[in-house]
Amino acid sequence: MLILCRIRCPHFDHRIRRLNPCSSMASCSRKTSPIIHAFVIFLLVCSSSISPVYSSEPHNLHARNRTFRPDKELQKLKFIRQRLNKINKPAVKTIQSPDGDTIDCVLSHHQPAFDLPQLKGQRPLDPPEGPRVYERDGVMMTAEVEEEEEGEEHVQLWRMSGETCPEGTIPIRRTTEQDLLRASSVRRFGRKPGRRVRRDSTSNGHEHAVGYVSGGEYYGAKGSINVWAPHVSNPYEFSLSQLWVISGSFAHDLNTIEAGWQVSPELYGDNYPRFFTYWTNDAYEATGCYNLMCSGFVQTNNRIAIGAAISPISSYHGGQFDITLLIWKDPKHGNWWLEFGSGILVGYWPSFLFTHLRDHATMVQFGGEIVNTRPGGSHTSTAMGSGHFAGEGFGKASYFRNLEVVDWDNNLIPLPNLRVLADHPNCYDIRGGVNGVWGHYFYYGGPGRSVRCP
Repeated sequence: MLILCRIRCPHFDHRIRRLNPCSSMASCSRKTSPIIHAFVIFLLVCSSSISPVYSSEPHNLHARNRTFRPDKELQKLKFIRQRLNKINKPAVKTIQSPDGDTIDCVLSHHQPAFDLPQLKGQRPLDPPEGPRVYERDGVMMTAEVEEEEEGEEHVQLWRMSGETCPEGTIPIRRTTEQDLLRASSVRRFGRKPGRRVRRDSTSNGHEHAVGYVSGGEYYGAKGSINVWAPHVSNPYEFSLSQLWVISGSFAHDLNTIEAGWQVSPELYGDNYPRFFTYWTNDAYEATGCYNLMCSGFVQTNNRIAIGAAISPISSYHGGQFDITLLIWKDPKHGNWWLEFGSGILVGYWPSFLFTHLRDHATMVQFGGEIVNTRPGGSHTSTAMGSGHFAGEGFGKASYFRNLEVVDWDNNLIPLPNLRVLADHPNCYDIRGGVNGVWGHYFYYGGPGRSVRCP
């Protein structure tokens, strides 16, 4: 069953809220492309003359040098259409989400991953055996993959309509022309900026508050994260909370697998927290992407849409709602699987996507990340987590709880030697702890620009 926890107290009771599966569905037709209308008008305006048109204002040097370039616009339009045709696969059904998303139900073997030469003509793999977990008596047990049951609550907004995708299909959030036109770089749409990603870096605009383990061999990671909708101050910043499974050096050969929730106005056009995934095998330079925006991740689940908004979310001094994520390496085939909730497999990253992660991870991280573009020369006011510092504790600060890793023998074990790091502690901080209910946990986050963080 898919489980979303409403946490009343970190040390005592956990009231479980179960998520409701959807029933029958209705189909929606695709909308007429707005960019085509705009481009037709553009061509009509420019058809009388395709020579450069300069501003009539003689003192405006910038305007005087501005030209209309129909050839460049045509090239951009062609690239956008090609990219959309590659990302958006034919749907057997569409579902309109209350937040404005269109969810396409695509045959599972037609999803973007099967454009890869290594997967051509294949179908998604069957679920593997999950990691063994400790029961209360200390005995190791194998986690069973469970099906969602009737009477469960929604965990994503698109499910509120009561519809879901048929068996044999997967839900994919449709990428639109507006999504690509909103991006700072059309060619890099769906990718993080290429950068070196050392967590002690202060020069690349990415700031973190993380708990991590390193120095061993790790075959997976698990944790529960409460979900918020932090303020993001401009379209080219984001705020996310996730877990990372990492191998390689913090240079051009970095391999990572990532999953969590994020608020990204540039990527999604709104400020909803959304379930996301990411992968790269070259430090974000040329490989990998968010969600299903490129060929890579193979989705197997027809009830979870990667990139779709999460509901409900936590509130300050109110209800706390969290999601549980597990990433682990299948010992038999070597692929890295993703589980969302309790026993619900979302899909897997094929092992051939990676170099170092074909074997194992050398670091696991949990925590928050924001982008700071320093608007006006000051630190951004983009919030991390709840937007409150770790010291405020339960019901106010963001948390990760029940943190575990998977060992060489496919066992889930408590984190060995969890360390915490905030690279800008006056803006976003972190405090760790351990107890009998939450195991290893930490609170983290902050408001960004403030008296403490000018």
